Amino acid sequence: MKRIQINGLASILVVAIFLSSCAGLDQMKKLESQVKYTVTPSPLELLGNQVAVGIKVTYPPKFFNKKAIVQATPYIKYEKGSKDLTSIKVQGESVEANDKVIKNAEGGSIDYADKFEYNNDMMKAELWVKADAWITKKETKKIALTPIKIADGIIVTPKLVKIDPKPLFAADKYVKVIPDSYSASLLYVINRYDIRPTELKKDEIKQLNEYIKKTADPNSRLQLKTIEISSYASPDGPMPLNTKLSGNRGGAADSYLKKELKKAKITEAEKAELWKVMNTPEDWDGFKALMEKSTIKDKDLVLRVLSMYSDPDVREKEIKHMSATFVEIAKEILPQLRRSKYTVSSEKQDFNDQEIVAFFDSKPDTLSLEQLLYGANLVQDLNKKLAFYMQATKKDPNCWRAKNNVAYILILQGKPADAKPYLDAAKAIKDNDMVKNNLGCVALMTGDLKTAEDLFTSAMGAGDAVSYNLGIINIINGKYDAAIKYFGATQEFNSALAKLLNKQNDLALGILKGLKDPDAKASYLTAVANARADNKDGVFASLRLAVGKDAAWKAYAQKDLEFYKYFNDETFKSIVQ
Repeated sequence: MKRIQINGLASILVVAIFLSSCAGLDQMKKLESQVKYTVTPSPLELLGNQVAVGIKVTYPPKFFNKKAIVQATPYIKYEKGSKDLTSIKVQGESVEANDKVIKNAEGGSIDYADKFEYNNDMMKAELWVKADAWITKKETKKIALTPIKIADGIIVTPKLVKIDPKPLFAADKYVKVIPDSYSASLLYVINRYDIRPTELKKDEIKQLNEYIKKTADPNSRLQLKTIEISSYASPDGPMPLNTKLSGNRGGAADSYLKKELKKAKITEAEKAELWKVMNTPEDWDGFKALMEKSTIKDKDLVLRVLSMYSDPDVREKEIKHMSATFVEIAKEILPQLRRSKYTVSSEKQDFNDQEIVAFFDSKPDTLSLEQLLYGANLVQDLNKKLAFYMQATKKDPNCWRAKNNVAYILILQGKPADAKPYLDAAKAIKDNDMVKNNLGCVALMTGDLKTAEDLFTSAMGAGDAVSYNLGIINIINGKYDAAIKYFGATQEFNSALAKLLNKQNDLALGILKGLKDPDAKASYLTAVANARADNKDGVFASLRLAVGKDAAWKAYAQKDLEFYKYFNDETFKSIVQ
């Protein structure tokens, strides 16, 4: 009987302890609505591809049982599921553990921080917290505190970034006007200036006359620019005689060519404008040039004389002292110096723009590599540009510029996978910053951000386009300050987005308002900027423009927490529904 009394007492004590424990948990359950949650930021914000969560939890006095443990778990709740974040334990002051302590009499607070990977299903989401409470060593006797929503969704405005990297094309080297010239010489007998018939029958003189005729032909691509007549005497006679000889030879050469120009129907006025006559009494420069090319035995000695003396009389005297050598000079060198030299300069007009396009359509093989690379700039249609560059790769399979430019167009057409083989081939021919930038564009467009960033960073020498592309990378990575620096003075959508994300709303609006022919996304971002500026009329006006250009923005706006305060506004509803 005594034993029964003891057991009965023990049972009563156990029940009492259990009821006391439950009573403590019931008190927590009763006061749970007084627990305060402060979320930072609220709503949550996407940064890079992660969302950071900061929560301050404040427990009221008398809430926390001295022997209780609470395990709280924040979680993201969205249309297609939920995602638990890292759990945290909090304990009463009598619990022998190492978790954060909350005193019963005073209450207290804890700070929580975590982050999670974002996916597109989470755009319309809520941040909730759930918790279990139990008395120490009674974990099997848990009670669940009521789950509570503590914040609305996620701001995902960084996702509006345009993946529109700037590729680079290699310039052509096409020259529309090509300098051209033709030269021919008449040779004279010693101490004579009359033109011998045999000289006029030489091929070079005949070709000179034909060349002049071509420049006068209106159907020719040659345009005459200047005619120079330079007449000389050899440096082996007295200066007065040589001066007279060179002048007379110039006059004879002048008279002959004027007759030929008359035959070519070139007017006197044109002749006066084009004509230039020069006479050189003693052609020491010509003499030196011919000596250097000659095989005369003592040519080095003769050249030394020329370098030692500048006086023509002394030169002539010293050379004539080398009697045997002078005989050879008189035979091989001096006759070539008694001459009149014609130099006809012209400009050759290559195909004009219309001709290049016409030839491409009818006879593309007629066009050179440079004409093809240039011709692509004459057409606006991307497919036609691509055709020019493809033809250029056929014209010269080893031209890196042609292959790079094919890829350039394919990138603009949104075909990075098609562009890559051409860029790989271009890189194999010439690995340079332009090709690296374009490979970076391909990597960015296909989602390989690390490779894209590495390529752009190594291609900085290619200019502003590379900086723009790095700006895109930095928006995606959540580095808005860096993105703004890379964009520099660029006044484009992405530079406006970077400023908006960096809390420079007025600057963002300024860029957006300055855009020419803004697309639907630009109008939508303008609505977001106006929402941040609390400009209700601006929000609605910009949203109307956006959905008018692309109705898909209606559904997007319905989920976008940038417009949270307008979700119940009838005007907003009328625009997006």
